Amino acid sequence: MSTVAQSRDLSDRKTIENFAAVVQSVEQMKLLTILTTADIRGVGPGVWNGWKAQLLRTLYYETEPVLTGGFSEVNRAQRIAVAQAEFRAAFTEWPEQELNAYIARHYPAYWLKVELPRKIRHARFLRASEQAGHKLAINVGFDEARGVTELTILATDHPWLLSIIAGACASAGANIVDAQIYTTTDGRALDTIAISREYDRDEDEGRRATRIGEMIEQVLEGKLRLPEVVARATASRGKVRPFVVEPEVIINNQWSDRYTVIEVSGLDRPGLLYQLTTAISKLNLNIASAHVATFGERARDVFYVTDLLGAQIKRADAAGRDQERADPSARQRRRRRRSRRRDRDPSRTDHAADHDAAPQSRRCHSRHGRPDVRHRGALPGRRHRRRRRRWP
Repeated sequence: MSTVAQSRDLSDRKTIENFAAVVQSVEQMKLLTILTTADIRGVGPGVWNGWKAQLLRTLYYETEPVLTGGFSEVNRAQRIAVAQAEFRAAFTEWPEQELNAYIARHYPAYWLKVELPRKIRHARFLRASEQAGHKLAINVGFDEARGVTELTILATDHPWLLSIIAGACASAGANIVDAQIYTTTDGRALDTIAISREYDRDEDEGRRATRIGEMIEQVLEGKLRLPEVVARATASRGKVRPFVVEPEVIINNQWSDRYTVIEVSGLDRPGLLYQLTTAISKLNLNIASAHVATFGERARDVFYVTDLLGAQIKRADAAGRDQERADPSARQRRRRRRSRRRDRDPSRTDHAADHDAAPQSRRCHSRHGRPDVRHRGALPGRRHRRRRRRWP
């Protein structure tokens, strides 16, 4: 339940149906919710937080109607209305007209997934940034219980925006442990990135966050080439890997009816999210939503992607190339499987060798565009000369 809540799109109907097929009953889901909550709380201080509680709550209430045949104590529309009413009651700083316009800027999934204190911070942050006329704004927060620094980034939505944010964090030596990515109805990206703390003092962490923001702005304006900066930063840190985690890439169209889901798991390290998002963006895929989670030394990043036309990736060869580019070991495994098949079946021969050994004729074109014929291997040991033709 924790994996589904943190690494799946809970607003996708297919996600809820697949989870309901596994849980099978409301009673089992209640017991699973209690067990999951106790398990997360028992890991250690700071692991349980309001965001994870909100995700589990959303998953529970989204799955309940599926298990009860449409009946739910609190349906989706009512829960959205309750969340918005709760926000109105807690946030009384704005006039009603401005508050209504702000509520309409967010999609329903935002009101179900984000906890109330964060919603209030987002509202104040958006208003202050727009009044100041900033195209890019960053708000820095500190979560002492989790030991992370939170960067809330407001910018115009861009296909490469998540990759740019991840690359700026990697160049500053910041390891991303969580990411909450939302888009407003007017085309603004509101992303909250949680990075591991490097300094004990909040002032030092604030200066590091300022450097990250300046780098993001320079990349968006074309003043800085991010791959070169990330390469230099990665080379200077060295490669110390005390743990070995086998990487795995899963590409699936069964987890969503609208998107192709790419799930990547492997050893967590600075720059991992940047490498993944860059590889996906180079394939001309649009990242509709991303779900970043870290479990100890293992990172599990899930991306809901479409092609440039907004459709799922249907072609099997395209999906295979995507998997090989995202995971180079996939190409090696495919070659090993092909080699083992040749070893098991002696009748299988190398087509390239057969092609070279068999006598054959091939048609070629001269510089004038007229075809002539060259013979290979027809008469062994005898030299053949091409007959020169005189064309009128």
